Amino acid sequence: MTGTELRYLMCKPTHYEVDYIINPWMEGNVHRSSRELAEQQWQGLYTVLSEIADVQLVEPALGWPDMVFTANAGLVLDNNVVISRFFHPERQGEEPFFGAWFGSQGYTVCEMPSKIAFEGAGDALFDREGRWLWAGYGFRSSLESHPYLAKYLDVEVLSLRLVDNRFYHLDTCFCPLTDGYLLYYPPAFDEASNRVIESRVSPEKRLVIGEVDAVNFACNAVNVGRTVIVNQVTAALASRFESCGFTVRQTPLTEFLKAGGAAKCLTLRLTEPRTTELSQIKVSTRTVELQGHLLDTALMTEVIDLVLKGGASFEIQAFEVGLRRQDTSYARLLVTAPTVETLESVLSQLIDRGALLPDDAILDAELQVVTRNGVAPQEFYVTNIYPTEVRIGGQWIAVSKQRMDGVVVVDPLAKTARCTLMRDVQVGDQVVCGVDGIRTIHQKAQPDHSKEEFSFMASGVSSERRVELVVEQVAWQLRRLREQGGKAVVVAGPVVIHTGGGVHLAALIREGYFQALLGGNAIAVHDIEQAFHGTSLGVDLQRGVTIQGGHRHHLKTINLIRSYGSIAETVHQGVLRSGVLYECVKGGVPFSLAGSIRDDGPLPDTEMDLVKAQTAYAQLLEGAEMIIMLSSMLHSIGVGNMTRAGVKLVCVDINPAVVTKLADRGSIESTGVVTDVGLFLSLLVRQLHHLDGATC
Repeated sequence: MTGTELRYLMCKPTHYEVDYIINPWMEGNVHRSSRELAEQQWQGLYTVLSEIADVQLVEPALGWPDMVFTANAGLVLDNNVVISRFFHPERQGEEPFFGAWFGSQGYTVCEMPSKIAFEGAGDALFDREGRWLWAGYGFRSSLESHPYLAKYLDVEVLSLRLVDNRFYHLDTCFCPLTDGYLLYYPPAFDEASNRVIESRVSPEKRLVIGEVDAVNFACNAVNVGRTVIVNQVTAALASRFESCGFTVRQTPLTEFLKAGGAAKCLTLRLTEPRTTELSQIKVSTRTVELQGHLLDTALMTEVIDLVLKGGASFEIQAFEVGLRRQDTSYARLLVTAPTVETLESVLSQLIDRGALLPDDAILDAELQVVTRNGVAPQEFYVTNIYPTEVRIGGQWIAVSKQRMDGVVVVDPLAKTARCTLMRDVQVGDQVVCGVDGIRTIHQKAQPDHSKEEFSFMASGVSSERRVELVVEQVAWQLRRLREQGGKAVVVAGPVVIHTGGGVHLAALIREGYFQALLGGNAIAVHDIEQAFHGTSLGVDLQRGVTIQGGHRHHLKTINLIRSYGSIAETVHQGVLRSGVLYECVKGGVPFSLAGSIRDDGPLPDTEMDLVKAQTAYAQLLEGAEMIIMLSSMLHSIGVGNMTRAGVKLVCVDINPAVVTKLADRGSIESTGVVTDVGLFLSLLVRQLHHLDGATC
C-alpha cells in the first residue's frame, strides 16, 4: 500500500499543553511547553506526512490536551477499530470524541470490557507485512486486552512486556518497518519478550538502537514505504537506515517530547496491511486462591510482585479481608501470561507461597518418566522448604523428605511421593511436572504465646535487636530440646575459633545441647591448632598477638592428624585432649566436614567429594528441630537449602548479608543475629548455666 492509498489520522495541538504528570517525561515540564512552537512543529510533521499519504483530522476538544496524540485513539484494521480505554483518568475523557469520529466515518467500533486498559496503536503495532500484531503491556495497556484484540481483529498477537517506565508505550521503543525490518531498544523489554522478538525477526533485520537514540524517541517514528519520519536520530543510526535502503526525514518535535511523545504518537495509521491467512495466539490464564494472613504478613504484596516480575498480570476477582488480628483473609486472582511457560513459572512460585488452584480446577499431578539417570524431565516441579502434597488418583499424598531445590518422585501404585535431588533420579522414576495437582502447606496463624515463658523469635534480621534477648530465647529452646530428647545441630565456621568462641561451643557439645556438628575443613583445623598450639592461624588467642612462625601451626596440625589417620584416633591415642572436635569424639556427637578448593591438607576426615559431603550433611540434618549457624556463609546457606520448613533456624554472623540470605528463605521459623559470634556463644553458655542453676 503506497502513496495516497495510505491514510493517517492527526489532531491539531490547539489545546496542547503539559497539564499533569502521567509519565516520566512530563516531570518538570508542567506548564513549560510552548503552544506556538508546538503548533509549528506539528505543522512540520503534517506537511512531511501529507506529501506521501492522505492525512485526516479529528477536531481537538477543550480540556483534553493529549488528544493531539492520536496514536492512542484506538487500533484500526480494515473497517474495524478497537477504541481505547485509557489507564489514567486524565485521558479517559478523550474516548467519546474518538469514538464519535470513527462512528461518523462508518467504522465498526469495538470496545474493551470495562476496567481492561488498552491505549490503541501506542501499545499495538502491526508487522509491516501484515503477519501479526505486536502488543505491549506493563504500564498502560493490560495483558488481558490481548485476547480481545485477537478476537476483534482476527490477528495473531505477540505479547511484549515493557519494563522501563520511560518507555511506557510500545511505540516509544519499538517500530516495525517495511520489508520485515524492526527498529527497537531491547533494554525496554524483559528477557522473555526479547526472545519473542528474536524468534520472529532475523538478526540482519533487527535494527537495535542505543540509549541516546532511544531517549530522543527514534523508535517513535512514522514509516511509509522506505521513508522513516522521525524527530531526531544520531548520524550512526541514519547511516544504518541508509544501508538498509531507508530514507530518513528528521523533523523537530521537541515540544511533544515534553509530554512523552513524538512522530508516531502524533499519528494513527488508518490503513494497515493484512495477509490472507492469520492464526490467533491467545494468552494463558489460570485462577489461584490464597487464604491466610495476607496483609499483616505482606503476602499479598509479595504475590502481586511475583506475578508482575514473572512477566504476567493479574485481576483480583475476590478479596475478603479479615477484620481482626486472628482472622484470615481470602483472595482469588486471575493470572494472565503471554505463554503457557510463563504462566507455569509464575504459578509454581505462587504455589510455593501457599496459593491453591480452585477445587473445580484441580487435576492430578502430571507425571513424566525419567529416561536417563540423574536427569529429570525438563518441566519438573522444583520443590521448596514447605511441606508439600501431590494429587495422585484423586488423593492428596504427602511428600516425604521435604527439602528445597529438589524433585518429587511418585510411585502411583504404592501412592507414595518423596523429595529427592535431581542427580539421584533413576531411569523409570515418575517425576511430578508442571503445576497441577501440587499444594504446599504453610504454617497457620500462631496462637497467643504471651503467657508462655518464651516463644521463638519472629523471622527477620536486625543488628539493633538486643543480643541478650535473642540469646535468652535460643537458650530456652536449646534447654527444652535437651530435656525432651530433641535434636539440635550446629553449623560452625572457623571464625568461631578466631573470636574465642571455641571453648564455649565445646562446652555446649559436652553438655549435650547439640547432636551433630557440620562445618568445613577450616573449623576443625583451627580448633585442633588451638588445642595443640594455643593459636588460630598463628595468632595467640589469649594475648591477641601473632606468634613468630605461627603461620606454620595449621599445616603442622594437619600433618599430625594425617599421621594418625583420623581426628578420632588422635583422641583415642590421647594426643588431642581438648576443643570442639575433641568433645564431639568423646561425646559420640557425629560431625561432617565438607571440603573446598581452598583447603590445606586436607584433614583425613574432610570429605572432598562434594556430592558425598552433601549426602552426609543431609543425613545428619534428619530429625533436626533446631539449627544454629555460626559465621559460615557457605555451609550455612547450603544447610538452609537442605532444611524443610518447621525447623527453627538461627544464623549468627557479623556480616548482615549472610543472615539476610538465610532469612530470605521465607521460613517464619528463622531469624538472623548480626553480632560477634564469640560474644554470642559466651552469652549463650552463661544463660544456659543460669537456667540450669549453675554458675559460669
